[in-house]
Amino acid sequence: MFEKLFENIRKKIVITEREEEICRSLFIPKKLRKRQYLLQQGDVTKYTAFVEKGLLRSYIIDDKGAELIMQFAPEGWWINDMYSAITGEPAEQNIDAIEDSELLLLTTQGYEQLMQEAPVFERFFRLQLQNSFVALQRRLKGNIILTAEEKYKNFIQAYPNIVQRVPQHNIASFLGITPESLSRIRKQMAER
Repeated sequence: MFEKLFENIRKKIVITEREEEICRSLFIPKKLRKRQYLLQQGDVTKYTAFVEKGLLRSYIIDDKGAELIMQFAPEGWWINDMYSAITGEPAEQNIDAIEDSELLLLTTQGYEQLMQEAPVFERFFRLQLQNSFVALQRRLKGNIILTAEEKYKNFIQAYPNIVQRVPQHNIASFLGITPESLSRIRKQMAER
């Protein structure tokens, strides 16, 4: 069950067999059924999750009750409510499974133990954090200056393997547009 995790780690750092074993001992396998929550708004984040199989999403609910999707996490991606994880305050996000999923969870205590026993992971998680920050900046910039069609093209590039796995209204929510606008954009792109 750790294949994708170690593939993800080895893209950024070199680890020994001992470091791999430390990792195996600290990550907790977890299965989620479709629509099952990993985290609900108001709970404190206990885990950082790595998706071995399946698809998760994080979202907030606005004052009108609409879901606003923050992130999709397909196989090989990490997901958590970073604010809650760092501050220990209640989460503002919900995280649930779009598909039946298999996860590897790392607790805050497990993270600290991993850093102590295998310091090479400090570099790995620093690189992960840097990549997350860059992605967040790109998304923020895109939301400010890109057209709806450009946002959709960027989505397809960032998430090529999930476009067919996610309901269209979820993609529209992620892009900050209406499902009708997304439908029109997809139709125009198909006609070209």
